[in-house]
Amino acid sequence: YRLILKDIVKKIPFLRKILKKLYLNNRSADYEKISNKCTTDSKLVVFESYQGRSYSCSPKAIYQYMLSCPKFSGYSYVWVFREINAHGSFPQNTRLVKFDSEESFYAYAQAGTWITNSRLRDFYIPKSDQKYIQCWHGTPFKKIGCDVTAAGNATSTVQEIYDEYTNEAKRISLLVSPSDFTTSKLISAFNLKSSGKENCIIQKGYPRNDALFNTDLKTVENLKNTLNIPQNKIVVLYCPTFRDNQFSGSGYTLEPAVDFDSLKDKCGSDFIILFRAHYFIANSFDFKKYSGYVLNVSEYDDINDLYLISDILITDYSSVFFDYANLKRPMLFYHYDLEEYKNKMRDFYFGTAMLPGPVIQTQEKLENELNKILQDIRKGGSGLLKYEKALNAFNKKFNPLEDGHSAERTVKEIF
Repeated sequence: YRLILKDIVKKIPFLRKILKKLYLNNRSADYEKISNKCTTDSKLVVFESYQGRSYSCSPKAIYQYMLSCPKFSGYSYVWVFREINAHGSFPQNTRLVKFDSEESFYAYAQAGTWITNSRLRDFYIPKSDQKYIQCWHGTPFKKIGCDVTAAGNATSTVQEIYDEYTNEAKRISLLVSPSDFTTSKLISAFNLKSSGKENCIIQKGYPRNDALFNTDLKTVENLKNTLNIPQNKIVVLYCPTFRDNQFSGSGYTLEPAVDFDSLKDKCGSDFIILFRAHYFIANSFDFKKYSGYVLNVSEYDDINDLYLISDILITDYSSVFFDYANLKRPMLFYHYDLEEYKNKMRDFYFGTAMLPGPVIQTQEKLENELNKILQDIRKGGSGLLKYEKALNAFNKKFNPLEDGHSAERTVKEIF
């Protein structure tokens, strides 16, 4: 009944607005009360990734760099998780607290520095002696924030999205960017000029991509063993994003658009598919009938591990391809609903002609293009085929600073 009620509320804009405002007012009052009685600790840092869903991305890279750097030996840390026992063990100077709990309120109220990669809950307001570092979670291909001009999405109108990102900008102290392109889009998406913060960008590369340059072959082999992937299998990573207009009471929904049976029939059985849904996707997928062929890795903490063990990426409009491009491996762009997505949901910051791989709209074309790549890899090739030059140009524009040391440079700017 709770999910049905949520679904009904989502479909009635004025009721959604009222309930959201009541909720935020209540939580704001609770947080403000705690914040007012807490003293800020300049050597305490709180981290949150994907709204507490994982231990990953740039917050993880920054945290790990700080742990390794003698300069921060006197610091202590807090990680905010929805499931505090699902992310392995941490050093003694790191405390884990539950997302949206009273403990998390105290962590944010006390920490001198907040580091996250997604919009924080609206009721967290930093005090004058606190820094809020917004790392964001990828170079955007689809329009985000104040740049969205389509019909909004299933949970927010265009105006609500605009207000949410503009208010987020007012809280931000520094915003992390890997390139001139991303910097310009973050300035417009967060409406930074309206709050006089267009110069708050740290453009030193994406800390989250350091692992793509600093991981050895033995580690990659161990990662495959952890996931029970045979070392002799070609690995295809499939990462579809969410659709703004597909929402139920429990969250965004998605049905895989790939016919896995046909793919296996047409392309062979010497490869395995890793299926990785966007973290917004709430529905679960049953891949039992594809055992040994399709592995659901949607709950796996750090997508970097999946990049490292994959030979090929298939995606649609997700920003994952910007990061994966650093590995200089083949990519396929399966845009089966391109016109609907572009015209009715998000639109894009640039045209598909700039993408460093084939743009595909049918299952048949997907099978044909994947076959070409697989055949080249089987012969000992890279699988890039005619796209190597395009990929190099793509990296020059979107990943010009990536070299495995972005976290170090970013931390120096923050502290």
